[in-house]
Amino acid sequence: MRHTGTTGAAGVGAAGGAAGGAGRTSGAPGARGVTGVPGVTGVPGAVRIPGQRGESLLDSAVRYAEERHWDVFPGTWLEPTTGGAGAAGGERCSCRRADCPEPGAHATGPDWVGLATGSAVSARRLWTERPDASLLLPTGRGFDALEVPELAGFLALARMERLGVAPGPVTRTPGRRMLFFVLPGAAAKLDGLVRQLGWSLSSLDLVARGEGCYVAAPPTRAIGGTVQWARRPTPANRWLPDAEELISPLAYACGREAAAERARRT
Repeated sequence: MRHTGTTGAAGVGAAGGAAGGAGRTSGAPGARGVTGVPGVTGVPGAVRIPGQRGESLLDSAVRYAEERHWDVFPGTWLEPTTGGAGAAGGERCSCRRADCPEPGAHATGPDWVGLATGSAVSARRLWTERPDASLLLPTGRGFDALEVPELAGFLALARMERLGVAPGPVTRTPGRRMLFFVLPGAAAKLDGLVRQLGWSLSSLDLVARGEGCYVAAPPTRAIGGTVQWARRPTPANRWLPDAEELISPLAYACGREAAAERARRT
């Protein structure tokens, strides 16, 4: 679920899912609790995110290309293991790296850019050949993504609802991260937008994925669970918001999380 390359002003680099992003966690929402925040389970007043459609990776890849005009490409996958190095829950990444940071959900190599296709026909062929491959979407093309810790993401969604701000599609990863889909160009201006609000980007766990990066899309399965939609793509959110529309509630939520984390450490 991580990215490769750099993210412009956001300054985050990785190679097929190196350290960072999905590897960082904000704690289990159910353990700390946010009463009444949609999608946070295990606390009073919480509302569960509806289950996924049950579509296969192939069907989903075709639908993203055909209906949303998103480029797609296949990545690694999980395979059974009998134990030993790299074993985790009886499965390991197809890359066979014992230290794989994103088992089952990263690009298979540096040539992934050439694999990305916006053709539904090509997508069907690719996942027919490898039906269990992760479903990856390049950013910086049809959309950029703003990534935050899961709890901060739910807090931001609740605040957006109160403010009447309509988010676009939002994913939720097994690594307890949330990614908000926005118009391309967000990565290049994120630092400036955050500074205008009086924050320093280095003080917030807020990352932009733009050109040269990618995200894992539902129903990709990784160690720890399945990538899900916290806010599904629908006709109503076909037109993505600009990063400027979401940055205030996202920065506010990330700032609250950062302050809470500092308080817990003291």
